[in-house]
Amino acid sequence: MQMRRYYDSGVTKKYAFRREQLIKLRDAVKKYEKQFHEALYTDLKKSPEECWVTETGFLISEITATLKGLKGWMQPEMVGTNLLNFPSDSYVLKEPLGVVLIIGPWNYPLQLLFTPMVGAIAAGNCVVLKASEFAPATAAVMKKLIEETFSPEYILFTEGDGAAVIPEMMNNFTFDHVFYTGSTAVGKIIYKMAAERLVPVTLELGGKSPCIVESDANIKVAARRIAMTKFSNAGQMCVAPDYVLVHESKKEELVAALKRTIGKFFGDKPEESYNYGKIINERQFDRIVNYLQQGTVIYGGRIDKEKLFIEPTILDNVNMESGVMKDEIFGPILPVLSFSTKEQALKIIEQNKNPLAFYVFTSSSAKEKDWLNSVAFGGGCVNNASWHLTNHHLPFGGRGFSGTGNYHGKNSFATFSHSKAIMKTPTWFDPAIKYPPFKGKLGLFKWIIR
Repeated sequence: MQMRRYYDSGVTKKYAFRREQLIKLRDAVKKYEKQFHEALYTDLKKSPEECWVTETGFLISEITATLKGLKGWMQPEMVGTNLLNFPSDSYVLKEPLGVVLIIGPWNYPLQLLFTPMVGAIAAGNCVVLKASEFAPATAAVMKKLIEETFSPEYILFTEGDGAAVIPEMMNNFTFDHVFYTGSTAVGKIIYKMAAERLVPVTLELGGKSPCIVESDANIKVAARRIAMTKFSNAGQMCVAPDYVLVHESKKEELVAALKRTIGKFFGDKPEESYNYGKIINERQFDRIVNYLQQGTVIYGGRIDKEKLFIEPTILDNVNMESGVMKDEIFGPILPVLSFSTKEQALKIIEQNKNPLAFYVFTSSSAKEKDWLNSVAFGGGCVNNASWHLTNHHLPFGGRGFSGTGNYHGKNSFATFSHSKAIMKTPTWFDPAIKYPPFKGKLGLFKWIIR
C-alpha cells in the first residue's frame, strides 16, 4: 500500500512537515469556509453562525491550539527513576502510530471527521478518512479540499456506503489505529473487526446524557442553557441533554421557563427560523417521530416530513420502559421528569449507565460535588450543558457504552501517538550487587525494592 510506504519513509515524523500540513489544512478550511457553510445548510439547515461555532471555527481553533503546543508535545518527557536503576535517566518518547483510519458521522460531518485528523497529523501519521454518506454536500466539499491540499499517499479521502466500505478496508488492511464517531451499535461492529487484527480503537459513541436541575438552581439560566444545546442542530448532538431530571419543587417553573425560552429562540414557526435546523433524512425523521407517542406533549410536537421538520418538543408523563427513555433520542424531543430524592434520580440514571455527558444545575458546591461523584460519565458541566466539548484543554470521550478513549488538543496528539518508554544508564557506575551470584543479597534487595 502506498500509504504504508510513504509513512515508512519517515517524512511525516519531522516537526517541520507536521507543522506545514496543519497550516495547509487551516488555510484550506478558511478558503472553503463559504462552501462548507452552504453545504452544511443543504445537509442540516445550519446557519453560518452555527457552522462557525460548531464546525469551521471549532476546527480552526483546534488547529491553532495544536500548532501552538506541537513542538512541546513532541519533546521527550522526562520522568523519575527508581532507586533500583540509579543513576539512570528515564524519559518517554512520543512516536506516530502509522497509518490510521478515521470514520466520521453525519451530524457534525466536518468537525467530527477533521478534528481527530488534526491530532493524527500532529502526531505524524498517515490518515485514511471515511466521511458519512448521509451528509453528501459536506462530504463533497471535504473531498475537494483533501484532494487539492494533500497527496493521496499521505491523506486519503474515501467515499461510499459505510456498511460496505469500512469492512472491506478493515479486513484487507491492518491499520495502526481506528477512530470512530457514531452510534454504539456500529461502534460494537468496528470494535469487533479491529479486535480480529489487534488494532487499537477510539470509539466516540453516545448515550442518554442526563441533566439534573436541583431545587436551588437558577431556573431562568438553566432553561436557556438546556434549550440552547438540546435544540441546536435540531437535537442531533451526541452531548445534548437527553432528558431532564428536575426537583419536584421546581418542575412547573422549569417547564414554563423552557417554553418561554424555546419561543424566544425559534419563534412560533421554528420551521421558518434562521436558527433552527432540520432532521438529516427520512429514516431518522421516522425514528424520532415515534417518540412523540411515548409521553404527553406539553410543548411543540408539530412535524412536516416533506421539510424534515420536527418542532422543539417537551414531553411529560413518559413511561420509563418506553423507547424514549431507553434509546438515545438524538432529536429535538426533551422528556422532563421530576424527582424528590437524589436516590430516585440515580435509579433512573442507572438504567442507562456511563452516559457520554452529565449536567447538573445547582447553587450548592456540596450538591455539585455529590452529584459529580455519584454518577459515572464521560464528561460534563456544572450550570451549563454541552459546552465542555468546545474546550480543547479538556479530554473529550465516553466510557463503557458511550465510548473508549478521548481526544481534543493535546489529548488528540496522545491518542494518535505511542508512548515509548526509554531508560538510559551510564557505564561509569556498574555495581557488582546487580549481578549473580545473588545468595545473601535478599536483605539488600528488600531494602532497595519496596
